[in-house]
Amino acid sequence: MHISNHNAQDLRVLYGERFRWYLLFTVMIGTMASIISSTIFNVAIPAMSHHFQLGQSRAQWVTSSFMVATTVAMLTTPWLLTRYGYRNTYLGAVVLLMLGGIGGGFSTDYNLVLVARVVEGLAAGVIQPIPAIIILHAFAPNEQGRANGLFGMGIVLAPAIGPSVGGLLVDWMGWRSVFFMVVPLCLASIWLGLRYVPVNAPGGASADRKGKSLDWIGLGIATVGTICLLNGLVALHGTSWQESAVLLAIALACFPGFVAWEKRMLARGEKPLMDLRLFACKPFAAGCIVAFIYGTALFGSTYLLPVFMQLGLSYSASVVGTTMLPAGLVLGGVIALAGRMADRTPAHWLVIGGLALLALSFVLTGVLQPGSSLWLLVGYTVLGRIGLGFILPSLTLGSMRPLDKSLISQGSSTFSFLRMLGGAAGVSLCGIFLEWRVGYYAAQSAAVEIAMAERVSAFRDTFALLAVVCVLAGIAALQLRARPTPAAH
Repeated sequence: MHISNHNAQDLRVLYGERFRWYLLFTVMIGTMASIISSTIFNVAIPAMSHHFQLGQSRAQWVTSSFMVATTVAMLTTPWLLTRYGYRNTYLGAVVLLMLGGIGGGFSTDYNLVLVARVVEGLAAGVIQPIPAIIILHAFAPNEQGRANGLFGMGIVLAPAIGPSVGGLLVDWMGWRSVFFMVVPLCLASIWLGLRYVPVNAPGGASADRKGKSLDWIGLGIATVGTICLLNGLVALHGTSWQESAVLLAIALACFPGFVAWEKRMLARGEKPLMDLRLFACKPFAAGCIVAFIYGTALFGSTYLLPVFMQLGLSYSASVVGTTMLPAGLVLGGVIALAGRMADRTPAHWLVIGGLALLALSFVLTGVLQPGSSLWLLVGYTVLGRIGLGFILPSLTLGSMRPLDKSLISQGSSTFSFLRMLGGAAGVSLCGIFLEWRVGYYAAQSAAVEIAMAERVSAFRDTFALLAVVCVLAGIAALQLRARPTPAAH
């Protein structure tokens, strides 16, 4: 195995202009592994729930625990990159992701499954902000949309192919087998990373092993706030409203506490976990609001759709995965096109148009019945993925292009953090709302067991909720209409 210990400048001399594409491809493989670990397990949730005899609210914590860990870990990426450089940070996270996958695959206890998901989530959180940092540093402004589109085209193949293969694995080998899907991608990413990922930190600076320590207090406040927020949302539908009120009050108190602490860190010349100067940039602040609301709809639907197909429409896990494959392939083509358009078209038009298509797909999917044509389901899913294709590259670039180079790492982690925080809340809200509506429709019926029609009605209401969330995100996206001026290189 060829191992280089070069910085970015040396690798650029060694490989020429191809180096930036090699680097982008390398981090794309690792990001694909992290996304697969996030999305593939959704098709295994019903089988795992049956195996451990879990209720809906407890089963969804397999997804939520991953998202909590991912969300919090994203805030550490800028510090890790400064302290250890691109290569050590990236490869360390990939190795951790692989260990989480192997550990989860051999788990025979539900608590061990949760631990494995948390480990995978921590690794994914460190990995996922890195590509945007690389694109904004390594590519010229007029190429960033193309790079982001090509990167996104590769990334969406992971959730497109993953559930299809995962569904077959669940039917053939059981739910534990889906954990092992990340291992080949992690091994490939390690091999490529040793060749093409530079050892330096963002901006070309050397990794500073003796630099300032991590903002542990800020990280602790963010962690407590995130956990209390999600547990409080789950407890809303429980029997103890007092517990929910206490948890949500703590989460609410953590927000001003976190802001005050980060301001203090900045005033003292320390390295804050989140640089609040980012929000002085209007496009970035607006983009973060859109990202949070959009994350709620995106990750909520990613959790909800496979469950709806299995529990609402009575499809097997393998059929669910195969049904979602065409939509993923379409998304890959659309996102590449949208990436090129993002270099020329105002971001808010692309984002609002994409959100409108996504909301329409939710409404149409919600009216499907067990006897509906499978092709209708495929078509509505494709429609939603077309919407996603227009949102993803334009929202990221429209929010982060105006940032100063020195704030790009912080901007990427903060943007990703808020999107994932919305996503984690979205998964919890979907699980809670769905269970509430199932109970509501069951109470209207005199039957002992919940009928299929009642369950489908509950799913319809939940998809309608996601459509409303998309409309709210579209309103917030109007603030992106100011055309940002890319920062000078």
